[in-house]
Amino acid sequence: MTVVTYRGVITRGEPHKPLTRGRKRDVGRNAAGRITTRHKGGGHKRLYRDIDFFYDKKNIPAKIESIEYDPNRSGFIALICYADGERRYVLAPRSLKLGDKVETREKGEVRVGNRMALSHLPVGTFVYNVELMPGGGAKFVRSAGSYAEVLSTDGGYTTLKMPSGEIRRVSERSYASVGAVSNEEHMLVSIGKAGRSRWLGIRPTVRGTAMNPVDHPHGGGEGRQGRGRRRNVSAWGKITGGVRTRRKKKRSNSMIVARRGGVKRR
Repeated sequence: MTVVTYRGVITRGEPHKPLTRGRKRDVGRNAAGRITTRHKGGGHKRLYRDIDFFYDKKNIPAKIESIEYDPNRSGFIALICYADGERRYVLAPRSLKLGDKVETREKGEVRVGNRMALSHLPVGTFVYNVELMPGGGAKFVRSAGSYAEVLSTDGGYTTLKMPSGEIRRVSERSYASVGAVSNEEHMLVSIGKAGRSRWLGIRPTVRGTAMNPVDHPHGGGEGRQGRGRRRNVSAWGKITGGVRTRRKKKRSNSMIVARRGGVKRR
């Protein structure tokens, strides 16, 4: 079992209370209460931190007051205080320290933590918290250690290389934060034991080959058996792995220059 070393990174234990609230977790259920994602449930109770993904306070400098742990996401969060006294939580990038200044401005200084329009970022800049549509709030590149790279800006669009390797275009008027999300060691963590998974709200997963034929296409047979078919499938017979699930007529297909894995679109 391994853990992330918080010493020297986290500067505050308790969250800023006015920016917290209770929240009922979905635990894999949809609006009708039916399970749509299995193996979720239980786990330690969490206090939700309101994170600002819209960054609608522009041209007002802010100072970093603390770097904190957030149980609801993989990256660390930062409490910032604007010059007018308002405090907000934002995703913390790597190398951000107490007392650093950050600002949201259409065209500003290219410095870690600053946020600006993609059209004003030079080629090769690492960004996170990327907007899909101008003014729509950060949607892309929000998990621990992730970043996208600016490849070019032309014809009203900025081309980004996403963490998955996909190359896609985004409106040059969309905003993005400079840097990479903090807590890059998150991907190296080994959960180590079943109980720790339960603390995180992850329930046990039973292998299909351990089931009966009535319960799973991989089930049945005397003793330990192979799956008996060429492709892995889910309990409902759908292929899992090695098959594309994206709709052929999806509206945003025209924005994708190259699929992840280096496969070019024609």
